[in-house]
Amino acid sequence: MSSSATPEETNAVRSRPSLGWALLGSEISVLFRRRRTWAMLAVLALVPILIAVAVRLSRSPSGGRGPAFLDQVTQNGLFVGVVGVLISIPLFLPLTVGVVAGDAIAGEASAGTLRYLLIGPAGRVRLLVVKYLASAVFCLASTLTVVVAGTLIGVALFPVGPTTLLSGDVIAVPESLVRSLLVAVYVTISLLGLSAIGLFISTLTDVPVGAMAATVVLSIVSQVLDSLPQLDWLHPWLFTHYWLGVGDLLRQPISWDSFGSNAILQAAYIVLFGALAYGRFSTKDVLS
Repeated sequence: MSSSATPEETNAVRSRPSLGWALLGSEISVLFRRRRTWAMLAVLALVPILIAVAVRLSRSPSGGRGPAFLDQVTQNGLFVGVVGVLISIPLFLPLTVGVVAGDAIAGEASAGTLRYLLIGPAGRVRLLVVKYLASAVFCLASTLTVVVAGTLIGVALFPVGPTTLLSGDVIAVPESLVRSLLVAVYVTISLLGLSAIGLFISTLTDVPVGAMAATVVLSIVSQVLDSLPQLDWLHPWLFTHYWLGVGDLLRQPISWDSFGSNAILQAAYIVLFGALAYGRFSTKDVLS
């Protein structure tokens, strides 16, 4: 910094980090004060609850049909959270994340508040980063909602005890809870690439509903492409490819291969679509 800088300029530079944290805190606060956010989290919590109630009321086992681990729910209620996550990954979780990410910039533009945010000291880059980090926090909150709700209803309706893993090993209840949290972290990481895509789409339009719908549709299209064996060369590049790889966390010892590959893939999507979002947003006329 030049020695000729005025005290006001010096204070402004020093206040930039605190401004960023304050802006992030404000964004997260606004996000979780919305009734829409809590409504989406309530719907996600209902997924494992309905599964547990349906299994509890059913008089016959699934006979191998249905989602993975559904047969084990009646033997150990700790599986309800995992089953809830597996059912929520294809549609429910991408739907809620698409709503939050798609609304990030387009929602502000539609409400007429974007120009006021940029006239202030926020700055376009800082605003993009804050919006994305708030979406990432929601990814974690939504995944934890499913896991925690599933675990609680599982404990209430079914026996709880040592868990038999996919590898045949048996682990104690505390370690089972740690594995459930690892599943939540895995799924949260899986959704970060989708959040970056949604943020980029949100910079392309002033219609938040369109950005939300496009984000969700892309997640569905990616999953459809990932299910086609004719496109197996493309599968490792699809951001949904490792979404259902949580089974590796339910072995002894834990296989971290899919976890690492998933993290690298999502990081690549974050960098790519973060750069595209910056390129679009930095040249977008929002002040006129």
